[in-house]
Amino acid sequence: MVSPKIFGNVLSGRCKRNQQTHFRQIRADIALNIRNPDDYVRETKLDIQRVPRNYDPSLHPFEVPREYTRALNATKLERVFAKPFLASLDGHRDGVNCMAKHPKSLSTMLSGSCDGELKVWNLTKRECVRTLQAHEGFVRGMVVRFCGTSFFTVGDDKTIKQWKMETPGYGEEEEPLNTILGKSVFTSIDHHQKEGVFVTCGQQVDIWDEQRSSPIRSFSWGVDSFSCVRFNPVETELLASCASDRSIVLYDMREATPLKKVIMNMRSNTLCWNPMEAYNFTCSNEDYNLYTYDMRYLDKPFTVHMDHVSAVLDVDYSPTGKEFVSASFDKTIRIFPKDSGHSREVYHTKRMQHVISIKWSSDNKYILSASDEMNIRLWKANAAEKLGLLAPREKAAVNYSQKLKEKFQHHPQIRRISHHRHLPKSIYSQTKELRVMKEARRRKERNVRKHSKPGSMPVVTEKEKHVVTVVK
Repeated sequence: MVSPKIFGNVLSGRCKRNQQTHFRQIRADIALNIRNPDDYVRETKLDIQRVPRNYDPSLHPFEVPREYTRALNATKLERVFAKPFLASLDGHRDGVNCMAKHPKSLSTMLSGSCDGELKVWNLTKRECVRTLQAHEGFVRGMVVRFCGTSFFTVGDDKTIKQWKMETPGYGEEEEPLNTILGKSVFTSIDHHQKEGVFVTCGQQVDIWDEQRSSPIRSFSWGVDSFSCVRFNPVETELLASCASDRSIVLYDMREATPLKKVIMNMRSNTLCWNPMEAYNFTCSNEDYNLYTYDMRYLDKPFTVHMDHVSAVLDVDYSPTGKEFVSASFDKTIRIFPKDSGHSREVYHTKRMQHVISIKWSSDNKYILSASDEMNIRLWKANAAEKLGLLAPREKAAVNYSQKLKEKFQHHPQIRRISHHRHLPKSIYSQTKELRVMKEARRRKERNVRKHSKPGSMPVVTEKEKHVVTVVK
């Protein structure tokens, strides 16, 4: 029988051997993995030091409070650096009535004024590169052909004119390529996305072939005039127009008659199709709101966008289709997310008067507004965005801050700071007055319903209130 002492020595010897093997294994792991020089040695002395991090949450008990503080600071800094106004393009001698984007060139933009003058602008240099007298009276609408080689204008002189995009050479006169004389004043024009076809509206909606001097098809539906017409950028055979009888009419170019129309309580001024969602469009209305419809279900808009305090005159979508910008008679510009009922941003200046036309640039970075006081203004789409090249560390810091702001966006302090906007006194007081009026109407409805027979006064939602009927 082995004595306990000898047995203990054998066991202790075996433990020591196991321990030595274990340490040897650890040293091998360290040599192979953890102490790899690539993980901790800088390539040059200009690099920042690499610091290993353990992401185990138990080792970072104050991570959330620390991130909240960073999100709060990022939100405050965003408001500090929010300087959206970039430039003012002046040169027109009358109010700017319409604008057009170039489909192939980001730096080229066209504008037409109320005295019939048309200007071509270079946005990079922020200067006018060409001026021509396009019409007698207002320039009512303009559009650049999908290939970018020419553009079309309509005016109060009942003519449609096609012009070359290139500036005429030395000694050449500024003459249109083609002139079509119509029977009535044209109020708007738009061009097909793929074919040599364009559409105008005035007393009726006319579809024209570029090679012909008379319309190939005309639509009318008991309406005396139309204010706006737009081709669908995705389903290119579809059109929509705003009529003076408070209706929005939908057409298919391949059909002989209009498809259907929705009649609202007040007149719509302009509309714009969503460039990413083929069936959705947003219209700007005289009742201070904008309405986003799905053309398949016109019974009610799926979003009502409220915040303006006067008639909305123009609307344009961003190329991503996630947001749109609106121009209003209340001298402000507002940016709305397509699914939100309230604006995320409002732009205004002391000198800017009624904003008549608005465009969102094709690179999703800038907004152009044309107003009554003869100026075109260039704005940033994201007010606090830093323009120019960013270093990789700057990009990472911006992305990190953005994620933190999204993570803590519903915290009261952060939400209050990020939503606050300074407004001119007139707009602030009008907003307060409209809120009081709306609350009074709501309270009156509630009281009438309370003292009426049950079921005799059904609840009408905000979306249903503004639609009169849909005619097919």
